[in-house]
Amino acid sequence: MSFAPVLHSEWIKARSLPSLGGVLVLLFVVTVGFSLVGSVTLGRQSSAEPDFDPLLISFFGINFGQVVAISFGALVAAAQYKDNGARIWFVAVPRRAMLYLATLVVVAGLIFVVGLATAATCLIGGQWLLGEDRMEWTGPVAVRAIVGCATYLTLMALFAAGLASLLRSATATLGVLVPLVLMLSFVLGDVTSNGGFVAYLPDRAGRQVLVQDPVGSPGAWVGLAVTAAWAAGAVWMGWRAMRRRDA
Repeated sequence: MSFAPVLHSEWIKARSLPSLGGVLVLLFVVTVGFSLVGSVTLGRQSSAEPDFDPLLISFFGINFGQVVAISFGALVAAAQYKDNGARIWFVAVPRRAMLYLATLVVVAGLIFVVGLATAATCLIGGQWLLGEDRMEWTGPVAVRAIVGCATYLTLMALFAAGLASLLRSATATLGVLVPLVLMLSFVLGDVTSNGGFVAYLPDRAGRQVLVQDPVGSPGAWVGLAVTAAWAAGAVWMGWRAMRRRDA
């Protein structure tokens, strides 16, 4: 069995989920919507502050959009375990590594494409709304932000997909990751000084790529690599669980 038909079957399976299209649209709408609102309100209020970052303000909605990306990865990866459906898939595709890889490719491909469109819209719309406080729309920093934003969302979706394969439940996965990115990271960041292990949490490290002039450690691409390491660890644990457990 070649990889192409397995990938096609995973695409059909993902496409058949009632929530697929809605979640991808929600990813765009939520991220862009909150980013534009943040540019209008937070951007103008903090433009006089010395640490004002016009690039990061344009991507304010990533704080909420990442939750949608996590939900997408968890839903797609956990779909085959619903109602013991894994038995059918493991019989149809005995090579579990191929099946798992196809799931990850579908998740990563869809999120990255939508993430590129989302990031470009956030940057252009946010900078336009900032008016005189905007930065250059073109150049290496803008390209880094667009590609980095799409990559960050993809890594968070893969993080969720790996954890969902380990836990075999989208609900359990969201119960772990959503508090991590919405609560724990912010709380720890508020009660500790800058740097330390908090800076290497998956969400905080990855969002460094959206900072105009990142200082300290990790930097822009190193931070994204840290998020990739977290995602790789979750994917690896998900693979071990899929390989060793019965359907």
